[in-house]
Amino acid sequence: MANPVILTIDDDPAVSRAVARDMRRRYGDRYRVVRAGSGPSALETLRELKLRGEQVAVLVADYRMPEMTGIEFLEEAMDLFPAARRVLLTAYADTEAAIDAINLVDLDHYLLKPWHPPEEKLYPVVDTLLDAWATTPEAAAAELRVVGHRWSAPSFAIRDFLARNLVPYRWLLADDSEGGRLLKAADATVDDVPVVIAPDGTHLARPTEAELAALVGLRVAPTEEFYDLVVVGGGPAGLGAAVYGASEGLRTVLVERRATGGQAGQSSRIENYLGFPEGVSGAQLTDRARRQALKFGAELLTTREVTGLTEAGSARLLTFGDGSTIAAHAVVLATGVSYRVLDAPGLAELTGRGVFYGSAATEAPSCVDQEVYIVGGANSAGQAAVHFSRYAKRVHLLIRGADLTASMSRYLIDQLDRIDRVVVHPHTVVAAGAGTEHLERLTLADTRSGETREVDASWLFIFIGAQPRTDWLDGVLVRDERGFVVTGPDLVAGGRRPPGWSLTRDPYHLETSMPGVFAAGDVRAESVKRVASAVGEGAMAVSLVHRYLESR
Repeated sequence: MANPVILTIDDDPAVSRAVARDMRRRYGDRYRVVRAGSGPSALETLRELKLRGEQVAVLVADYRMPEMTGIEFLEEAMDLFPAARRVLLTAYADTEAAIDAINLVDLDHYLLKPWHPPEEKLYPVVDTLLDAWATTPEAAAAELRVVGHRWSAPSFAIRDFLARNLVPYRWLLADDSEGGRLLKAADATVDDVPVVIAPDGTHLARPTEAELAALVGLRVAPTEEFYDLVVVGGGPAGLGAAVYGASEGLRTVLVERRATGGQAGQSSRIENYLGFPEGVSGAQLTDRARRQALKFGAELLTTREVTGLTEAGSARLLTFGDGSTIAAHAVVLATGVSYRVLDAPGLAELTGRGVFYGSAATEAPSCVDQEVYIVGGANSAGQAAVHFSRYAKRVHLLIRGADLTASMSRYLIDQLDRIDRVVVHPHTVVAAGAGTEHLERLTLADTRSGETREVDASWLFIFIGAQPRTDWLDGVLVRDERGFVVTGPDLVAGGRRPPGWSLTRDPYHLETSMPGVFAAGDVRAESVKRVASAVGEGAMAVSLVHRYLESR
């Protein structure tokens, strides 16, 4: 982090150089002395410093300047750096104005020109001001900052994207003082949020995911046009395939639509994954797998949606949403599944404003001492209930069945039974939601009697099963009636290979109806929906890719 700044402003170049010289002589080893020739240019400098998250300790402004007086400058500077100590540099004739400024801009001191010798007339004053500032400095910000509204779907989307991509950030409300100062520095208003500010001061208002990915340093474009292996999807299966593919010498690129980790990456804690007896969060597991893939030389592309797959001779051609393409010898499809939408009146318009799909772990600290409702009876819902119970006053788990035994692992059921704050409501569904700026009420219905009741609620998290992301493969690959990709022996019916199959052999175990294209993890029909099996299938797919490449 750069040293705190002492900013001097004077339109007389000789005076400006002199005051900066004297300041550097005494404080240059601990502070960065910056000088400006006018009030407007000084304010621009302050905005840049604010956006970069730097600290300003002292402002020394000349009283008489064209365009903007020293008092006018200090008055505006207070909005950006309220903790900075303020000094007015005046001639003897202006002392009365300087005294009046003490109340107007909360002036800390005024200095008469000339201030020589500085050991007597300058340094004692500045020493005192720096000592006072050091006791209450503004917090330096070396991380990404996001300014937004509390109940805003676009603001939530930005925060969720950053969290799922493991990018640390600081969240500031637009109507808080510091958030307002950052908006002012970025020349933005509350209507422009969410505003994202990088540590170097670069800022974007309402960025797209691709713009945000580029801002935080995530790779969004491939470095080559042709690879040995393209992995589509960055969940456990995709990351497993990328790690094994790259480690075994294949030129490998992983393409992810939004964020690596998939649904597993959103899990607060996975306790039944081999090798982690104390459990591991989805974010930790994802981070380790990403770093491992990068270590072996795999490329990871974010915010790139694949919309087409075609055969191009011996190559396989993938088309992105923007029309660009990438080709490879082989492809592993690991696109996973997405949560189904809960079709109840009032919920769609409140999504991101109290209604969330998946764990939305970024919201947990905001649920302190509040009632949280979770829909779903599988492991993901149980893990979320455990996580939110650390913050919420009470967690209500709504399930259609009589109990959790049919859909949730025993270890999670036992864990929930030990948490007094978690209450399971059997035979219960959400019939409707209501609210103005955010979710305020839920209508719950009993699946047996049809009886309904209304509850006050600001937080609803939904985990109601999954559907594969395979619409873009319609007519390209064989899929089952639910959209899952059919592979291997299941493609051979009555001794007959799938239509269009051009090889003399049967499809390999994880191979799809297009030779050289494999499916792994949750997207594959009849797969075991567990993290460990997904990773295993990703590794197995790479082994089959090698066999495919050798047999061509």
